[in-house]
Amino acid sequence: MNENEKIKDFLTKYKKITVVGLSSKPERSSYGVTNYLINNRYEIDAVNPNETQVLSQPIYNNISEVPHQLEIVNVFRAPQHIPQLIDELIPLKPKVIWLQEGITSPEAEEKARQAGIEVVSDRCIYKAHKSLIKDQIMHQQVFIPAV
Repeated sequence: MNENEKIKDFLTKYKKITVVGLSSKPERSSYGVTNYLINNRYEIDAVNPNETQVLSQPIYNNISEVPHQLEIVNVFRAPQHIPQLIDELIPLKPKVIWLQEGITSPEAEEKARQAGIEVVSDRCIYKAHKSLIKDQIMHQQVFIPAV
């Protein structure tokens, strides 16, 4: 299975996304991307100790407070924070750790993979969903004009 097929599988199989670093500022990419995911019927919660509620979604102070099994953890944090976050995530066994565009940490990513966790790195979940899921659905719909 190639990378796009794996990503499409993740985005269709898993419906719970925990956003690490969600901001209440509409100009931030975390806000816009999360709003898009909500509008595409994903269940969203978030982790940010500096926020209390964003987009009417529950916000937790840290990842260990999330009360359900983690499916996709979508990360909007600077690369220097990724090794510590991965160390916190490994015992929680999320299905997928998704590091947004511009975010990579090769050693931490490999550590997560060695623990059996799928990792998507340096890729925007919004762009991936739009190109691999939403646009394909639009192309598959057939328009039948009224007679």
